Amino acid sequence: MKAKNRLGLILFPAFDWAISPRHPEREERLLYTQDQLMEEGIEDIDRIEFFNPLIATDQDIERVHLAYPDVEALVSESHRIAAGGVMQAFDLVLSNKAEKSFALVRPPGHHAQRVVYGDRGFCIINNEAVGLAYARQKYGDMRVAIVDTDCHHGDGTEDIYWNDPDTLVISFHQDGRTLYPGTGPISDLGGPGAYGYNVNIPLPPGTGDEGFLYVLEHVVLPILEDYQPDLIINSAGQDNHYTDPLTNMNFSAQGYSVLNDRLNPDIAVLEGGYSIQGALPYVNTGIIAAMAGLDYSGIWEPDYHLGKWKQTDRVGQDVRSIAEAVIEIWHKKEEIAQELFRSQKKVTRQRQVYYDTAGIMEHQTQEFYLCPSCPGLDVIRSKNDQGASLVGITVPRKACPDCQTKAYELFETEQRSRVKFVLLQDQKNDRFQRATGR
Repeated sequence: MKAKNRLGLILFPAFDWAISPRHPEREERLLYTQDQLMEEGIEDIDRIEFFNPLIATDQDIERVHLAYPDVEALVSESHRIAAGGVMQAFDLVLSNKAEKSFALVRPPGHHAQRVVYGDRGFCIINNEAVGLAYARQKYGDMRVAIVDTDCHHGDGTEDIYWNDPDTLVISFHQDGRTLYPGTGPISDLGGPGAYGYNVNIPLPPGTGDEGFLYVLEHVVLPILEDYQPDLIINSAGQDNHYTDPLTNMNFSAQGYSVLNDRLNPDIAVLEGGYSIQGALPYVNTGIIAAMAGLDYSGIWEPDYHLGKWKQTDRVGQDVRSIAEAVIEIWHKKEEIAQELFRSQKKVTRQRQVYYDTAGIMEHQTQEFYLCPSCPGLDVIRSKNDQGASLVGITVPRKACPDCQTKAYELFETEQRSRVKFVLLQDQKNDRFQRATGR
């Protein structure tokens, strides 16, 4: 058998890491998938090849995250290898060793935001973001779309790219009013430098294959056609599955396969998915088959029954209404942005972020400086209820000289403030600096 597309697979079960032995995010998540892939003879298919992950360094992680107290204190070797697996996935595609790649790695990462105090939503560092920052540094700038199909809102990825017009983030997820992390409404559209390029599609519980594929065809694909990305990344969470113990959706392995085929991503990255035996082996196999260009029509779960898992007419009506609202905003985003940000020099955003695993509440102020020549620098002022505090200054990759100068002046000024650390994340020059406050 020969695959149509050259597909690189990176498989890392992280044998030595788990939040607890019975926690949903544990090594068995990928062991059953590994067994399924061996049973199906995936490694024997011509043009499908397995690769070892890289290992993310402090520098790789600091291109994305503002870690307190530092990367070394927070990030385990397993997290470094999971992020390194995504770095390898980018390498394979961008160096033409493969046409497509799929990083089947854990721990997941899409709830990890720019500031990191600890574990939240089973995530500490954002694997896709670390991989993308590495790729941009190594291969040059590129226009990228991240399509997050995890059942939980990709709030970390949203935060990292909130003001980046070169990274379109689309998350379709179970409505945050019914599921962790409680975020992701349609109205969250991005910062002043990238307004409208953060697209949330909150779906009602009970959405099945029909609803997900409707959203793909009527919202996601038209937006991608408008945006014209150089790369498409599928943040391929699998907890929309009808057997997942943490969620309330009705998606199937066959539905995931069709979605991946039609989305046609360059890179896929495993995120959530906690039905260890009922979903993950079948969904991962379906995604691999779709990415490789193989026939996936026979990939079905043993207990699947269309009548039992078919979404209701009411859910279908709700999905169509949500899709119409999202695509309407997409077409009007420039007009809305002009009205919102006219004559403003700085936009401020107040946030609270809860670290559910670590038990930490963070209070955060984001400041976005508007600039006519570039996306503008941004500043995060953060403190938590454990006594930690930091100021993080980020220079975007396409910063103009004036914004670069202003960032370094702010870095010096903030060192006289009463915070534990002042961090300068200069993405343009690939430089990270840390200083203590007064």
